[in-house]
Amino acid sequence: MFKPFIINPPVFFGAIIVIGLFLAIGIVFPNQADEVFGLIQSSILQSFGWFYLLAVGIFLVTVLLLCFGRYGRLKLGPDDSTPDFRFTSWIAMLFAAGMGIGLMFYAVGEPMTHFMAPPTAEPRSIPAMREAMTVTFFHWGIHAWAIYAVVGLSLAYFGYRYNLPLTIRSGLYPLLKERINGPIGHAVDIFAIVGTMFGIATSLGVGVSQINAGLAYLLGTPVGPVVQLPLIAAVTALATLSVVSGLDKGVRILSETNLVVAILLMLFVLVAGPTSTLFRDLVQNLGLYLDTLVLRTFNIYAYQPTPWIDAWTLFYWAWWISWSPYVGMFIARISRGRTVREFVTAVLFIPAGFTFIWMTVFGNTAMFIDTGIAAGEVGRAIAADISTGMFHFFQYLPFSGVTSTLAIVLVAIFFITSSDSGSLVVDSIAAGGETQTTTGQRVFWCVMEGVVAASLLLAGGLAALQSATVASALPFTVIMLGLVWSLYLGMRADLAQQYARTAPGSVAPAQPAAGLTWQRRLTLMMRAPKKRDVEAFIANEVRPALEQVARELTDRGRPSHVEIDGDGNPALHSPAEGVRDFIYGVGLTSLPVANFAPLGAGKPEYRYEARTHFSSGGRGYDVMGMHRDQLIADILVQFERYLHLTQFPDAQLLHGAPEHTISE
Repeated sequence: MFKPFIINPPVFFGAIIVIGLFLAIGIVFPNQADEVFGLIQSSILQSFGWFYLLAVGIFLVTVLLLCFGRYGRLKLGPDDSTPDFRFTSWIAMLFAAGMGIGLMFYAVGEPMTHFMAPPTAEPRSIPAMREAMTVTFFHWGIHAWAIYAVVGLSLAYFGYRYNLPLTIRSGLYPLLKERINGPIGHAVDIFAIVGTMFGIATSLGVGVSQINAGLAYLLGTPVGPVVQLPLIAAVTALATLSVVSGLDKGVRILSETNLVVAILLMLFVLVAGPTSTLFRDLVQNLGLYLDTLVLRTFNIYAYQPTPWIDAWTLFYWAWWISWSPYVGMFIARISRGRTVREFVTAVLFIPAGFTFIWMTVFGNTAMFIDTGIAAGEVGRAIAADISTGMFHFFQYLPFSGVTSTLAIVLVAIFFITSSDSGSLVVDSIAAGGETQTTTGQRVFWCVMEGVVAASLLLAGGLAALQSATVASALPFTVIMLGLVWSLYLGMRADLAQQYARTAPGSVAPAQPAAGLTWQRRLTLMMRAPKKRDVEAFIANEVRPALEQVARELTDRGRPSHVEIDGDGNPALHSPAEGVRDFIYGVGLTSLPVANFAPLGAGKPEYRYEARTHFSSGGRGYDVMGMHRDQLIADILVQFERYLHLTQFPDAQLLHGAPEHTISE
């Protein structure tokens, strides 16, 4: 039986319309499309290039302050939450979702391009080598991951701690409050989908160009749309199979496989290349990167205008920003239970550290070969077509046929992980934050990514893809600055409430207001509730109690309502101006029962609870077995506690806590 799509209509159809308008340019004006897209890109970068550069600097400073300051101990979820994925799987998914295809495409091409045409140094000189690696590190370093961290941290924080839908609009909750559910929130999510779609399309275009170049090198196939379009169709079909299998299976397995294969390829180049020299180069590259970090962060070449910064740095910043809804949403989905400090440290430094090693191994080896045995041949090939750089590079290493084939497979897997991860993210945004949607709509977005990439390749090649990326990133940059401010407000309020709970005369932590009768407690001890028992309790006891309190609050002049999430769990919402809303929700949770069988044999067993959650993200408790009057009494006690906390002057959401009152 056909299941209807689960969508947020204004966002779903709005995004389709905006994407269609971009594609229409290439369809209606096929001959002029390249010129039109180029004009769009140059106009935006000339007028707003400084804005991109300044915004990325703000993003980096913000996440560093949040990581190493007092906010770092806050959790992305309730205080007692634990991570959903083991650390190694988490890191593998972070890396594969972030910049996989780009690393393959630019690992040789970018350092060699800057070596031959550096922004300030003499081409093909020793200073040009240093500048080439410094610039490459800058483009692929912590700035890119700071962009992703802002979006991912915002979504994870407000999604898991405030129990808001996992959509971009939720990150603006402290600024917009209930208005996130109106036209402004719809517009935010539309821009997120559009930016994600064109960012991924650019990556897919880059990937298919490199696969095409590799096949031309190995098999002599022609280079152009006649090969690239079937490649997009084939890899999109594989990505569709992966996305249907879900996050825990398809994406995780492909991500881990990709990371292993990439490391093996890098180790081969490290061993086959000038090994000892590369270790020295890595140390030097890191030193040069750190030495010029602040200057490059804000260097717009204002006194020496150059088209180089538009073609490279500003395009990269726009590309990363357009990717940030996708990568940010993806890493938010896999990061529940992490602390802010753990999240930022891992997201900012671990993938960037691997990228620095990767770029050194490939980039410095390429320059070593080009200035030696290749006698400039690698540089000339890259200048003619950057997508062929990796394959010309492998010609000068052993087993070139094997390594070139492996590189094609690696790009294809990166292609698949980008497409399937992006489909899951876009689908979630278009569905209003729902993560359990129909297979059909996940497939729809996966196919749409392939259609967009193919259409823009036909309209103007990679230049058209890059122009669409730059244009779609501009409005989302403004949204990201709003996310930064919202994060500060929300985290400041949480620390203020923690201080209010620990200060002399403070309100006690949340705990049940009314216990069970001893007979009822004995019943629950003798017979652990099943999942269906807890679901029935929530539907028949909890929800009516919440609705009764909501009606009473509304009658007394405080409009309140009960919201039901996608799993059928109810939550009482009582909005307030200037402070955090009052939320009392109850959800079905499962906890594993200790297994004392030898070697943990047998299927794992679970016990089920009806656990509370609040707007502060504080530790909840089990209310299973309470009768309706006890539940109402518990709601009122928590509401009274909420009023005390919000009346505490430092706990107000829009004012926060004085700097001297809160400490680690």
